[in-house]
Amino acid sequence: MAFFWKRPRASRLAGKKPLSKQNSQIELTIPTHFRCPISLDLMKDPVTLSTGITYDRESIERWIRDGNETCPVTNQVLTNFDQIPNHMLRKMIQHWCVENQAHGVERIPTPRTPITSYDIMEICSKMMDSASKGDGKSCLDLVEKINVWAKESEQNKSLIKDNGLGFVLAATFEAFSGLSFEKHKDLLKEILLLLTWMFPLGVEGRSKLGSTQSLRCMTWLLSIDDLLLKKSCALTLKELVSTDQAHVKALIDIDGLAEVLINLINTPDSLSVKKSSFSVIYHILSTQIGHKKLSSKFLELGVVELSLEDLVEADKGLSETVLGVLDRVLDSREGRERVQKHALAVPLIVKKILRVSSLATDFCISMLWKLNKNSDGGALVEALHVGAFQKLLLMLQVNCGEETKVKATELLKLMNQYKNKLECFDSGHFKYLRKSY
Repeated sequence: MAFFWKRPRASRLAGKKPLSKQNSQIELTIPTHFRCPISLDLMKDPVTLSTGITYDRESIERWIRDGNETCPVTNQVLTNFDQIPNHMLRKMIQHWCVENQAHGVERIPTPRTPITSYDIMEICSKMMDSASKGDGKSCLDLVEKINVWAKESEQNKSLIKDNGLGFVLAATFEAFSGLSFEKHKDLLKEILLLLTWMFPLGVEGRSKLGSTQSLRCMTWLLSIDDLLLKKSCALTLKELVSTDQAHVKALIDIDGLAEVLINLINTPDSLSVKKSSFSVIYHILSTQIGHKKLSSKFLELGVVELSLEDLVEADKGLSETVLGVLDRVLDSREGRERVQKHALAVPLIVKKILRVSSLATDFCISMLWKLNKNSDGGALVEALHVGAFQKLLLMLQVNCGEETKVKATELLKLMNQYKNKLECFDSGHFKYLRKSY
């Protein structure tokens, strides 16, 4: 490993000539014992393992996080994962850097001491105490300190996640959710930003965030014009409703929820917010109570039109969620009428069959089946015109769920009734069916 330093040209004011081309570059070699055995780069924070081999902290932490339990050099099984700072070697490296500053080498700063489980336990205790007293300023200071720790290294992040801090933050959020939202807005925002990279939380943590007062607070926060806050709130709601239906039941009783979620879909330049919002709507409509209470409201607010509009250029993740929402909408007569009136509905549904994922295909077949159940056949004829027959026929030849296969078979039977009415449809395709439809 070597540094290459190009000698700067002399100042014109000094009247000196530039160096000759032969002397314009100097090769500077890093001493072997200053290099990390893993990255082969100059070590910034040398630490020694139980095997006596020294590595750069960042490199060996990444090695251990990847599931390795041996020393990379000796291949010995590590009896423990303790990383002892090699202060002597670090000072030697820093001294070497200072000596070679003229060659363009920057001095390596003294690394921060990594946090320990004790540090996290201490901050948990302080935060719980401050939260019980309603001291929002102290809690905000502690949250900012945790943020600093998390930004220092991935190891710090892992320790924070593994030592119960997620529950303490969730409990603190619940405590201040019962107080003035606007007064503690900054604290509540910072807590949510921290929690988004701590998911999945444990049952206790989710119960705190999923309480009625916490959910009401998040709904209020979503109405604030702050994209970062919307992202963290929407992601938190998605995490809660996807893990426990009890949180869905608590969420649907909050006033103004439908309007907030529809507004989230319209958030510009934020695909993650859009996905999270559709996911929450999907889980709400998937429950009997949620469908009964909010289905009509979502329809009034234009969820069908928004869904179909976003479906045109949607990626895999968004397509699956949007199709799921539309499938749930079709469970009601009002929803079926709304979808049938939209010119893009049937063509888009047919287009997505076998083009996104097996889950998306299941939703598409289910939607076609619901649209044509007890209908006049208009949607079925339209589906035939845009190539649904060939795709459904292929569905019978590939591996798919039994329920989906049954619905595809039933749709083919219904299509057989309309084959003679289609001028542009080649009824000869039916001869390839294994059964008589």
